[in-house]
Amino acid sequence: MTRKSRHKGRSHISKRPFVVATFAMTVDGKVTTKNLAPVDFTSREDKLHLFRQRALADAVLLGHTSLKRDNVRLGLPVDLQQARTKRKQTPAPLRVIVSNKGRIDSRLKVFQSTISPILIFSTTRMPRKTQAALKGKATLHLTKGDEIDLAAMLRTLRSKYNVRKLACEGGPTLFRALLERDLIDELSLTIAPYMFGGAKAPTLTGLSEEFLPTSVHCSLIDMRTIGDECFLAYRIKHRRRRN
Repeated sequence: MTRKSRHKGRSHISKRPFVVATFAMTVDGKVTTKNLAPVDFTSREDKLHLFRQRALADAVLLGHTSLKRDNVRLGLPVDLQQARTKRKQTPAPLRVIVSNKGRIDSRLKVFQSTISPILIFSTTRMPRKTQAALKGKATLHLTKGDEIDLAAMLRTLRSKYNVRKLACEGGPTLFRALLERDLIDELSLTIAPYMFGGAKAPTLTGLSEEFLPTSVHCSLIDMRTIGDECFLAYRIKHRRRRN
């Protein structure tokens, strides 16, 4: 592929970050239980894989529901921090949280860590009390309306914070919303050797009976197995845009 053709292929995302989503799912396609409870069904290698994907990005993105469920700091092990420093990057990527309602608990672990700045994209539905509690802990980007304009959010990350690569770590609601808007570029998927069952347990794109508005085509770019797990990487084929 020539330099010219590569540039042409990325021209439609030049004003936003390249978005890589990282997920793990069971053999029957479940990413969590029907109650959205924290689950731990992958190996140590998969957890390291998640950290490596995060370390390659300029920012890491997580929906508030997943953040509240897992209560993670979104940091990195010391060795990956050092590797980033050698690459002339900050020790850890920016941490980006999205929430339409904005009812975010300021006591979550992510706000107890100062490894990197935190950006919150929400709406003016965020309670004033919550805004006050988050002041000094995160930078708030609040817009009018009931839902966040995800495309505008990505453009802001690119133009204001120089985010060229964004690691999306869920959950399925956020992933689906990005996918429906043609805002996912790559999917890093781990298949774990378990089956959960359950019609009400979410898949990668939400509940199984809810079809996507348009089928999304993927191209397999990498595949490897470690133990009983399969690590897949897909490039998402973007829909053609009319001029």
